[in-house]
Amino acid sequence: MAAEETIVLDQPTGSAGTTRVNVRVIDIIAALAAQEVEGVASLRGSISDRAQEAFGFMVRGKGVEIVQTETGLTIDVYIYVNYGVSVPKLAVQVQERIMMQIAAMTELTVNTVNVHVEGMISPKTATTIDPNNLFGEEETVEDAH
Repeated sequence: MAAEETIVLDQPTGSAGTTRVNVRVIDIIAALAAQEVEGVASLRGSISDRAQEAFGFMVRGKGVEIVQTETGLTIDVYIYVNYGVSVPKLAVQVQERIMMQIAAMTELTVNTVNVHVEGMISPKTATTIDPNNLFGEEETVEDAH
């Protein structure tokens, strides 16, 4: 099993050692930040995929991909959006939210957040089912009006 990739965080002057953060931690911060934005339905991949990865299974198609460069991080996030949202406005909100959360929690610099809209989730039609009148055979109060 290959060693996990980690990122070294900047330390205050005079600290006694280094702090390393597993890249998966950054993945999780970015994924949760993106999902907090109203209009984001979900990310590509799922929690069960991450659980499988934890046990050594290779899962393709994660919702967040991170590349560390000399100047900071480049993050690609793959999302599904709710029907009716303004995709450009939503993308800006996702970018800002991810950059803010990673900076606040790790003090790492995020250079770029690329938002990839993988699909759109259509609204679910609300249906009310009366268990006593499954097939609509009896007149209901709403029908009588």
